[in-house]
Amino acid sequence: MRQPVTSLALLALASSLLTSTAAFADSYRILISNDDGINSPLIHALREGLATLDDVEIVVSAPDANKSGSSQSTDGGARRVERIFANGEFFGYAVDGRPADAVRFGLLHLGKDEPFDLVVSGINQGANVGDVSHLSGTVGAAMEAIYQGVPAIAVSQDTANVDTAVTVNLTRQLVAKYQREGAPEGIVISINVPGGELKGVAVRPMGESYLTFSPYELTRTDGEVSEYEASYIGNRALDSTSDTYAYQQGYATITPLKFDWTAHDMLSEVEAWGLTLD
Repeated sequence: MRQPVTSLALLALASSLLTSTAAFADSYRILISNDDGINSPLIHALREGLATLDDVEIVVSAPDANKSGSSQSTDGGARRVERIFANGEFFGYAVDGRPADAVRFGLLHLGKDEPFDLVVSGINQGANVGDVSHLSGTVGAAMEAIYQGVPAIAVSQDTANVDTAVTVNLTRQLVAKYQREGAPEGIVISINVPGGELKGVAVRPMGESYLTFSPYELTRTDGEVSEYEASYIGNRALDSTSDTYAYQQGYATITPLKFDWTAHDMLSEVEAWGLTLD
């Protein structure tokens, strides 16, 4: 026989619903993206690691294929978005676009009604220390978050002989700090973990590029059409104060990056040039 619902039971039910709603409302919303594509095992490792934090809600919006080297570029136009499943469970959204497009879709559409607190881009396969950061789609995705007014972290690691668990743990520590204390506005924290034996963590400014391009070589000619090819050449950093140098010496590096590229110390000098429209 069904028991009548008492006023006390209704109050208890209402209290439970309010508690559940409050818990959801208080959850820390994290958008994860990358530039290696949604099928990269490293973005799966990152999501799994951050999911162990208390009171977090994680949403993945990443490119549908590898879009490395995209910086913060966009291909514009309409977006084709596919829901991706892993091990029979919903994993995230694969966006037909570049890393910045995936972040923009995540923040402006998936976060339209419930804004995100943080964007984490990575884990990238390959370092993004020094001037290479300007080319990086991983950093570009994080910069898109800053452009949209949301704090961000960019995470990268070496391509070989690296413990991904260390990278995940460093990122998790930083996210937990942001969750407790709030994140700095307008700043991307770039994490880079080298391979081999690690010596510690070094907070350093951007330094030299560890990559240069070889001269272009003609590889094929067909009438008026020619094909040329260039390759990457590795460099050793010389500036011992830089992130590139520390990374190459075996340190996991932490570098705060700003969206503003202005050379502020040059403004007065350029103004003194007296350029006019005459």
